[in-house]
Amino acid sequence: MAGLKDDDARFAYLAEGNAKQARKRVAADVLLRDQRGHIVLVNPTYKEHWDLPGGMAENNEAPRAAAVREVGEELGLSIEPGRVLVLDWIGAHGPWDDQLLFIFDGGVLSDGDAEQLAPRDPEISEVALVPLQKARQLLRADMAERVERAFQALARNTTDYAEGPW
Repeated sequence: MAGLKDDDARFAYLAEGNAKQARKRVAADVLLRDQRGHIVLVNPTYKEHWDLPGGMAENNEAPRAAAVREVGEELGLSIEPGRVLVLDWIGAHGPWDDQLLFIFDGGVLSDGDAEQLAPRDPEISEVALVPLQKARQLLRADMAERVERAFQALARNTTDYAEGPW
């Protein structure tokens, strides 16, 4: 029975260490486009600027699963996100701790899905398909820059990683 006690003590030690380690907030957004290359943006009721569809991951939720859930809640779409286009570490700022922000490739919507876009969540007041130039005007400056990087990563078949306080 010594082994069981050792296992229990080791588990307790590891659990204590886990409780003391840093936790990261995780945001998972999706770059969805239509057949013309226009970008799907949502207008959140709780922010000043438009944003990509997506949002914060829940406890122990994988980033990709968070993206799927958020797009389903916000737009009523069932998607299977592709690869990560952008991954940013955003340092602590204001009242917020640091976070990891993922932008997944959401692919190209069918004409039918694009025509049916509408807010499905009370946190979203509007949905729009806009060209990149218009997106730059509607998005907060840091998000506009991320969307630019996402398009570059899409074209180069890469993932763009950056760190910053933004």
